[in-house]
Amino acid sequence: QVQLVESGGGLVQAGDSLRLSCAASGRTFSLYAMGWFRQAPGKEREFVAAITRSVGSTYYADSVKGRFTISRDTAKSTVYLQMNSLKPEDAAVYYCAAGWVPTTTRNEYNYWGQGTQVTVSS
Repeated sequence: QVQLVESGGGLVQAGDSLRLSCAASGRTFSLYAMGWFRQAPGKEREFVAAITRSVGSTYYADSVKGRFTISRDTAKSTVYLQMNSLKPEDAAVYYCAAGWVPTTTRNEYNYWGQGTQVTVSS
């Protein structure tokens, strides 16, 4: 079992930056690939970024490539999502997830956090 707790969301203006954190507890953090997803009102939860178990490969949705960076700190059992040049369309509840592989498919993640709200004003 893995517990995930996101933090760092908030209200920002377009063009600003935010860093989301997801702290993991329970089973060994390094066993899991980690992902970030987001869900805007009335829309399905969509893939944002993922990172492999060992620091190395990262994956991004086309909509955030070049603006967002996923990283992980194994010593702190934490995964981060650095979001730069935020746009109004980035506004959503952001969720972190843990799974065996860094997939874009949400159903393949085993554990989820409760989400953190990101609001971007234009």
